[in-house]
Amino acid sequence: MKILYLHQYFKTPSEGGALRSYYLSQALVQAGHTVELITSYNGTEYKIETVEGVQVHYLPVPYSNNLNFWGRIKAFLKFSWQSTRLAFKIKGVDICFATSTPLTIGIPALLLKKLRGTPYFFEVRDLWPEAPIQLGFIRNNFLKRVLFRFEKLLYKNASKVIALSPGMVNGVKRFQLQTPVYFIPNIADCAYYQPVYADKAVVPDPFIIAYIGTLGRANRLDFLLHVAEACQQKGLTTVQFIIAGTGAERKKLKHRAHKLKLTNVTFRKHLTRSEVRELLNQAAATYTSFDAVPVLETNSPNKFFDSLAAGKLSIVNTRGWLQELVEKHSCGFYAAPLLPEVFVEKLVPFLENPVMLRQYQENARKLAEEEFLREKLSRQFVKLFE
Repeated sequence: MKILYLHQYFKTPSEGGALRSYYLSQALVQAGHTVELITSYNGTEYKIETVEGVQVHYLPVPYSNNLNFWGRIKAFLKFSWQSTRLAFKIKGVDICFATSTPLTIGIPALLLKKLRGTPYFFEVRDLWPEAPIQLGFIRNNFLKRVLFRFEKLLYKNASKVIALSPGMVNGVKRFQLQTPVYFIPNIADCAYYQPVYADKAVVPDPFIIAYIGTLGRANRLDFLLHVAEACQQKGLTTVQFIIAGTGAERKKLKHRAHKLKLTNVTFRKHLTRSEVRELLNQAAATYTSFDAVPVLETNSPNKFFDSLAAGKLSIVNTRGWLQELVEKHSCGFYAAPLLPEVFVEKLVPFLENPVMLRQYQENARKLAEEEFLREKLSRQFVKLFE
């Protein structure tokens, strides 16, 4: 079967970033399918490369996490236009697979179905337009109605919808359509990330808590700065926070950390995959951060699953299924984002009890192996195409 894979932000291991599409496209090739993938990059010319059996079409549509909302919309629409033109030039496509965000990734898939009769699967990585609406980026009521209707149209015309969290599954099912919805969460690469544990009898010093990912509006990392401030005020001198990544809020966050005179926070640049692994090897815990809006409780952040694979105490500041996972499996804890003193209260036992810390870290790895193993989820994904 020839599969056309649409993903605006496809990354390879050498680039770092989210690798779900890399893993899944490889799994399709290994199952005997032919895969062509259309993506974008920050270049000036169209190019084609073969990435381990996948023919990847790179469209010159610059994008950065530093773009404002309307700058991103412009990039989304430009990619949608260019990818649609290219998609219609690719011959012999049996099925199209489009993975969001943005929601506009569905435009070429929908047009291929309507004009060529090519069926498509649609993957939901974030609930759009609900997310930008709740974050306050989209306020015009007419535009909201148009976007919700477009979202429903994409789900309705898809042969199958794949969602990355239970909350996203429910978000799709609220439309009460006949389209089948499948839950395939993000992937833990337990072969690449191996646990590196400190001595069971000694609490790590420094006790590093790492945030790895985008420094954007939706992540609200000022929550983490207030946590760092609370730890500093309580005299928890062994606790150190490392914030690694780029994004529109980076400059503001660094200024805020300086203003708060935080000596326990270090900022690092965007990390390559090997650098992420190195940092996770050094860290005792990770922090997953989102703004306190309901739609973000449905998120399925890839770095959370990297943390599980690496066997880290996994701290989350959002309710929903991430909270349920860390509490049910005793591999981390939830700390309300607006209550930094509660974060300190929940962290202290791990600073005092290395056996407890080790058990939670081992539970994280066990959860990754049992529920989010790359090989297991890749098989589930490939089966959808049979």
